[in-house]
Amino acid sequence: MLCLLLLSVSSPSHAKFVKVQQPSDIGKLAAINNEDLCAVAQNTKLYLQNHLDDTFAVHPGKIIDPHISLKQVEQTLAFICATVTDDHLTHRASRLQNSEFLRQHFNFYRWLPDKATANQLADASANQRKQALLRAIPSDQLLLTKYYTKKLQGSAVPTAKYNQALYALPYDEQGLSRAQAMAKRAQLTRFKYTRQQIIHGALLAHHLAKPLVWLTEAGLHDVLLQGTGVLEVNGVLHYYNVHRNNGIAYDYTIGKRQQRRYWYFAEVPSIMGYGKNLASKIAIKAQVTVAGNIKALGVGKLLLLSYPEHGQAMARLAVLADQGGAFDNNLFQLDLLAGSYIGWDDYYQANRQLPDYAKAWILLLKTVNH
Repeated sequence: MLCLLLLSVSSPSHAKFVKVQQPSDIGKLAAINNEDLCAVAQNTKLYLQNHLDDTFAVHPGKIIDPHISLKQVEQTLAFICATVTDDHLTHRASRLQNSEFLRQHFNFYRWLPDKATANQLADASANQRKQALLRAIPSDQLLLTKYYTKKLQGSAVPTAKYNQALYALPYDEQGLSRAQAMAKRAQLTRFKYTRQQIIHGALLAHHLAKPLVWLTEAGLHDVLLQGTGVLEVNGVLHYYNVHRNNGIAYDYTIGKRQQRRYWYFAEVPSIMGYGKNLASKIAIKAQVTVAGNIKALGVGKLLLLSYPEHGQAMARLAVLADQGGAFDNNLFQLDLLAGSYIGWDDYYQANRQLPDYAKAWILLLKTVNH
C-alpha cells in the first residue's frame, strides 16, 4: 500500500515515479554484504565526480523528479558508505537492514513500470517464455531478471571442443578512442561482421583480431549475453569484459543465438559494470548491483527491491551501476547481478528463491544541501 502520494512524474515511455512518504510495504531487509554495497556505492560516486562529460550516464535523473540534483545522488551514495563504516566501528547491527532507518533518512520514489512498451515487445517476440514474462508484469512491479558472470571453461589454443574465440578489439582499431573509431567506422573491421559471420570464421581467416581465449560455441553465446567471463588458470582468476560491439542493436524479441550483435572483449582486473570506455568502467559486486536504463535514470541510483521469499516480504538494496542493450527504451525491468556460475543449472540452484517481479523504489537522501 502506498501512503501519502506527494509527486508523480511520468516519462515519455509511460513509466511513473511516485514520491511516497513512509512506504509501508517494504518488507524485511535481507542480509547482504554491506561492505560490497559500500564498495559499489563508492566506485559509482567516483565515476559521477570524475566523468561529468559523460552526459549519457552522469545526470540526476530528471525523469524521476525534476527537482533532484546530481549532488543529491552523490550524497546518497556517500551516506551508504558512512553508515556502513560507522556501524562497523561501533559494532552496531547494520542500520541499512532497518526499514525505519531507511524511512527516516531517504525519500522514496516508487517506480511503476512501462507496461505499454513491455506489451509491445511481447507482441513482437517469438519466444513464448519472454512473451509470458512481459505480459504478466504487474502494474505496480518491475520485471526482475538476474544476470551472472560466466565461469568459463576454455583453452589457450583452439581445440575440437573449444573452437570459438573470445576476441580482443580488432588490430585496425587498437589505440583508437571511441570518437576516432566512429570517425573511421566505414573502414574498421569491428563494424563489418555479424556474430554469425564471426562464429563461422570471418576474423580467423584473415587474422583480423587477437583471440583472448577459446570457448565452446555455447560458452561464447553465454558470455556475449552476460558481458563478463571468469576463467581460472593455474589457480588465478582472469576476468574478461565487453569492450566495444559491432554497432548492431540488441533485439529484445529474439534469443541469444539469433542475436547479430557481437562484442569484442578485454581482460580486466575484476567484474566491471558501466563506463564510457574500458579504462573508466565501474568495479561492481554481486548481489548489490543492478543493471538498468542508465540513459533515462542516470548511473548511481540507489534501489530498494521488495519481493516475497518463502512466504515473507523481503527487500534488498542495490546500486544501478551497469547497463545492457536490453535496456534501450526499457523502463519496466531491472537485472540483478547474481554472481559467477558455470551455467544455468548452478545459477538456478543458487537463485531459484528470487522471483520474476519486484516492487522497486529509488532512494535519495533527505538531508542534503542543493
